[in-house]
Amino acid sequence: MAKELWQRSAVELGEAYRKDECTPVDVLDAVLRRIERVNPVINAFVTLDLSGARRSAEASAKRWQTRRAFGPLDGVPISVKDNIPVQGLRSTWGSRLYENFVPDVDELPIARLRSRGAIVLGKTNCPEFTLQGYTDNLLFGPTRNPWDPALTPGGSSGGAVAAVAAGLGPIAIATDGGGSIRRPASHTGLVGLKPSRGRVPRCDGFPAIILDFESVGPIARTVDDLVVVMRAFSDYDVRDPLSLVFKDKPFSAEPVGQIRIRYIPNFAGSPVDREIAKSVADAVAAFSEQGHIVEEGETPFDLEPLNQAWAIIGQTGLAWLLESFPAWQGKIAPALEEMAKNGEKRTGSEYVAALDAVSRLRKTLAIFFSECDVILTPSAAALPWPAAEPFPTEIAGVPVGPRGHAIFTGFANMAGCPGISVPAAASAKGLPIGFQLVAAPGRDGLLCGLAGQYEALNPWTDRFPLI
Repeated sequence: MAKELWQRSAVELGEAYRKDECTPVDVLDAVLRRIERVNPVINAFVTLDLSGARRSAEASAKRWQTRRAFGPLDGVPISVKDNIPVQGLRSTWGSRLYENFVPDVDELPIARLRSRGAIVLGKTNCPEFTLQGYTDNLLFGPTRNPWDPALTPGGSSGGAVAAVAAGLGPIAIATDGGGSIRRPASHTGLVGLKPSRGRVPRCDGFPAIILDFESVGPIARTVDDLVVVMRAFSDYDVRDPLSLVFKDKPFSAEPVGQIRIRYIPNFAGSPVDREIAKSVADAVAAFSEQGHIVEEGETPFDLEPLNQAWAIIGQTGLAWLLESFPAWQGKIAPALEEMAKNGEKRTGSEYVAALDAVSRLRKTLAIFFSECDVILTPSAAALPWPAAEPFPTEIAGVPVGPRGHAIFTGFANMAGCPGISVPAAASAKGLPIGFQLVAAPGRDGLLCGLAGQYEALNPWTDRFPLI
């Protein structure tokens, strides 16, 4: 059966435009009809740019007609997470403090995608200041999972993944500061890449409240789509010194030979949902069958100092941000108020200890990755939970705290490593499950190559929720 226009990947759309099978205007119309029908159910988009998207689609159609298209993303609809500024479009970071903020310029990754003809549909929902692992806020309410609207798609890129999973555009641009791309992608049956620190240059964005942990990255239905987006916006830019290491290193997926994989089924005995554990173990077996060297083992780093560092850095970062808003009390969510007040109490020595923990992690992993290529874990420890609840309180019958479901992802951000979430076999009830691959900084192409190899043998791209 032929795919509907809203079901096609970005690469498929580029091919269709090239062959004159459809136009960007046709695709925009199909996606907007889909948004009109589905978005009221899942609340993925919080702001749309209907007139701007139509102008972009019409201009793109003319370029394709005259064989002057800017490349494979010309005319492809994308969404942008609401913590990434977009010129002329309300960008709230999920907070009432930014409720009326309209940026004068695009953040650099979006400017690059626009210059390649991508059509910005609008902004997708995120939790306030993107500091929580589900998607809800005082401005827009909760986002729901297209696979079961009673459940969350996770966070903080919940609106982004909900949009792509439901067919509201093939590409979402989001951020990942502690797993915010990878975990939601796993909850919705998508691939999501958290690039290496500096691989996607940034400027003209919101203040950085978690040091250099956060990366802008793509979410899509196929690995090929991720690669196309990465090629479009990952070149060096002088305005982001972190990107200097990638100067004259264009992005590409690497050919995959025999890879050395450390499989870590849990972190220090932390609970993992039984269906997730089984699904990820099956994926591990598939890599072994492909001739990769898979070794099950423990984390090559100590978790407790990292957990302490996360709390300190997040709390103090939020407290620092709020100093710019003298009257912020009572205007943000109660959980974040408490977080900020805790941040105000932190000492300088605690902060230096957190930085030391990050430094030691980076050194430890540098040594580890000299002997092993990839770490493989579940992307999330829990299946999706009720949409308005901030986190599951129990996993596999064991009580857990706010980050029990999120335990696997944060170390990659602290270390500056790339990480990708890849769909595995779904749960018995059809809920998506994903596994995570993490490599040394700069090995984003290896992760895409390995994920592409798995995709070719275990296809998932035709799975769409019945919504």
